[in-house]
Amino acid sequence: MALISHAPTSGATHGRVLLAAGLALLPWLGYLAATLPPAEAAAWVALDAVEAAALLTAGSRLLRHDPRHRAPAAAAAVLLLADACVDVATSAPGPELAVAVAMAVCAEIPLAALCTALAVPARRKRCRPR
Repeated sequence: MALISHAPTSGATHGRVLLAAGLALLPWLGYLAATLPPAEAAAWVALDAVEAAALLTAGSRLLRHDPRHRAPAAAAAVLLLADACVDVATSAPGPELAVAVAMAVCAEIPLAALCTALAVPARRKRCRPR
């Protein structure tokens, strides 16, 4: 059983998921900029802005059935995993760490898995001559 179906309708659904995730990051950028110290805000806003750009690019290309969705999907996967790791590693023990782990487990890692699956070309079945 494949993790991601390569049926014709799955591209549109996956494209919408990536677009929604990319759009959801936009207000988050404002929240980070307003609440974090300037040095931290610059780093986190930059990382999340590049994540949003990769997600929006991959999602829009998937909706147009453009095979060039693979590179931004791969970039988004790497950025999401890096974001999850750094966020968990730098969070203070207690509620801050709990939120970081919850975001990693419920959002960033599953979205990175989807992006990874979308970045890898589907294998074609080859007929073997007898």
